Amino acid sequence: MEILSHCPVCESTESTPFLECKDYTVSKEKFNIVSCKKCSFKFTNPRPEETNLGQYYESDEYISHSNTNQGLIAKLYQAARHYTLAKKLQLVSSLSKKKGAILDYGCGTGEFLSTCKNAKWETMGVEPSEIGRAQATKDHGLEVYDDVFDTAFDGKEFDVITLWHVLEHVSKLKPTLERLLGLMPINGHIVIAVPNPASLDAKIYKEHWAAYDVPRHLYHFTPHSMITLCTHYSLKHIKTLPMVLDSFYVSMLSEKYKSEDSGKSSLLGLPKAFWNGIRSNVNASLHPGTSSSQIYIFKKVDAI
Repeated sequence: MEILSHCPVCESTESTPFLECKDYTVSKEKFNIVSCKKCSFKFTNPRPEETNLGQYYESDEYISHSNTNQGLIAKLYQAARHYTLAKKLQLVSSLSKKKGAILDYGCGTGEFLSTCKNAKWETMGVEPSEIGRAQATKDHGLEVYDDVFDTAFDGKEFDVITLWHVLEHVSKLKPTLERLLGLMPINGHIVIAVPNPASLDAKIYKEHWAAYDVPRHLYHFTPHSMITLCTHYSLKHIKTLPMVLDSFYVSMLSEKYKSEDSGKSSLLGLPKAFWNGIRSNVNASLHPGTSSSQIYIFKKVDAI
């Protein structure tokens, strides 16, 4: 295990215990989430060393790498994906006057990049998972690499860079952000989607909240911590958008995890999950910044 001595956002050396969560997907181990005393940023600590993290993704249930449609929750995820792919393309197209170059960091099995490619964007991707990378290449003919520090990216410039539920997984947080920003022109955009522990569904489910997803999720960004981190890198916050469907998916998984601990059927929790998804979205409409997951849009500028 690796112990972080400094907060990944503000570099403070002081933190306090926040929550103990279980890895329900792979190992069934328990991991601690701590909160920085200075900036309140929450991060998994201790965490597996980077060389050992891969074993915590080795599950057929990890949809972004396996693209499975086995099981009710996976089928619902796949159905929702078709809708969200179109919305994501619409979003990135609104950020650029031309269909230029786009980099999807953590592209998984390549569905979003393929959508962009079919819309005449110039595409490149990064995906550490060998399985996901192979499927993206085989199924969609995409150019995908295992690391953004690969020399294939040297001299490249991207009008839009996207990270869909990826930044929370990145061990080398600040070096990776610096590399990505080096691949953007001034006025280029970076789109970052992450779960939000300030959401109502996070407060309802607590240690069972599926979007904590320890130890794969190393960081747990609130709006404040995300904007604080990115403005440090001369990124201007343009807007934040809710991911409305995520509250339902996360609530279903959370109910599944609760049922595993209680021994009850997970089907009994589906009505409650749907209701909690509605509650979370209604709360977010009344209190902006509290959606289950959020999309943060930043523009690269000369200086903040």
